[in-house]
Amino acid sequence: MNATIKRYLDFMVEIDKVKSIYRKSRIFDKSRYENDAEHSWTICVMAALFREFSPVPVNLERVLLMLLLHDVVEVDAGDTFLYSSARDGAAERERKAAERIFGLLDGGHRDLFRGLWEEFEARETPEAKYAAVFDRLEPLYQNYVNEGSTWKENGVSRDMVLAANRHIAEGAPEVWAFVEEVVEDAVRRGFLPS
Repeated sequence: MNATIKRYLDFMVEIDKVKSIYRKSRIFDKSRYENDAEHSWTICVMAALFREFSPVPVNLERVLLMLLLHDVVEVDAGDTFLYSSARDGAAERERKAAERIFGLLDGGHRDLFRGLWEEFEARETPEAKYAAVFDRLEPLYQNYVNEGSTWKENGVSRDMVLAANRHIAEGAPEVWAFVEEVVEDAVRRGFLPS
């Protein structure tokens, strides 16, 4: 048996658990909560589709790998709701999870995947800033389409949404301008309290 192939497949079995990590956001048709794998798929498509809105050229392959890997740590750390006070310890839980999960791989892949995860978390490179746009845009727009369902369930206000998502402007200023319009419309329509 090829040990490398076995190790890769064992890693895949481990990260397949993201399909069982449910988020606080409902899918666009509002029928159920979204899982992490669905979220990652959607934001990858968004990143490819919206590429013209990046203010600088980005390496799309790098962006897509970041988006595919960014929530893998939630296999161990769980999903922490963006607007929750429990986010205080989330970074440390996720760092430990990254160490364990990416540590299942050897050398090159371990370092590449862990490095991409760290790059995404730091949001300092053009690729990470661009990738972060879609990690936040998707649940925000899901809430808008779903008439603020998660926002209402969790007492989220306009100011909270704007503060937590403001970094979208760094990765795609035109998208941020659209987000501001969406948030104001959500307030007008009663989906989001001001």
